[in-house]
Amino acid sequence: MFAAERRQLILEMVRANGAVSLRELARVVQTSEVTVRRDVRALEAEGLLDRRHGGAVLPGGFSRESGLPQKSHLASAEKTAIADLAAGLVGEGEAVVVGAGTTTQELARRLARVPGLTVVTNSLLVAQALAHANRVEVVMTGGTLRGSNYALVGSGAEQSLQGLRVSRAFLSGSGLTAERGLSTSNMLSASVDRALVQAATEVVVLADHSKLGTDTMFQTVPTDAITRLVTDEPPAGEQRAEAELHALADRGVQVVVAGGPSGPAPGGGHRAEGQRRDVPSPRRNPPPQGGGSGPPQTRGPGQQGEPPGAGGYPAKNRVADLGPRRR
Repeated sequence: MFAAERRQLILEMVRANGAVSLRELARVVQTSEVTVRRDVRALEAEGLLDRRHGGAVLPGGFSRESGLPQKSHLASAEKTAIADLAAGLVGEGEAVVVGAGTTTQELARRLARVPGLTVVTNSLLVAQALAHANRVEVVMTGGTLRGSNYALVGSGAEQSLQGLRVSRAFLSGSGLTAERGLSTSNMLSASVDRALVQAATEVVVLADHSKLGTDTMFQTVPTDAITRLVTDEPPAGEQRAEAELHALADRGVQVVVAGGPSGPAPGGGHRAEGQRRDVPSPRRNPPPQGGGSGPPQTRGPGQQGEPPGAGGYPAKNRVADLGPRRR
């Protein structure tokens, strides 16, 4: 495929979906992410799109919301990895709320295996994924059906959540920044998501790397209200995405990264399957001055204080924890 043909196809995908990750663009045009990144830069120079961390969006600063058919095919492998890790946070007999979205739909499919679980949701897709699960109770909010994402919104949905208290809320959105937190492109969806947050002790955001650094119109969860972010490993060379993760960690968010590459670990050594790495936030953990002990050592599963699968995650997953953990 010639460069002009690739760029035309990239432009059509961004216009159709609002936001597309570099991985997805590379897969569709059948070339490397390096080549796609070069094409995206060229299109941005012409004012035809805007680059974002790990992807591209429509020009103008705020990306618009994609329809469900387009969303369901974007970053599918990343959403699967995120859902696998997020499901490990939920234990038998808990009560949780799960918001609308294609990533939360993937999570719901995995929650179907948790016995004694109660799931409160405004999403028809989440409810459908749990409809035939044994020993899982599904509680639907009221509200008006929003056909673009099969979610219940409006005052009926918000009122049905009043007085509710659960252990965790699992939410997705259209964009996530350290400065502004989670945001979405629809006012009604944002209002219901805020009501879901009020019902939960902890807030877990599920967002693939393409949403990092993307800001949309309506804030749903400010950064200081997010307990944890579950995301995927940014593509190699995406330093801005990695910087966004560190900025979120510096604001007190526990950042868990799924599917990181094996190989050299920061500070030397080798990152093996199932290891965790703690990356200190820049402000909270300044480097030692003269005579310090050097960079923190990576601690693998089974070593003292870090058993296999710590934090509720299967040991087989490759996990990175960034920044300070909330107590």
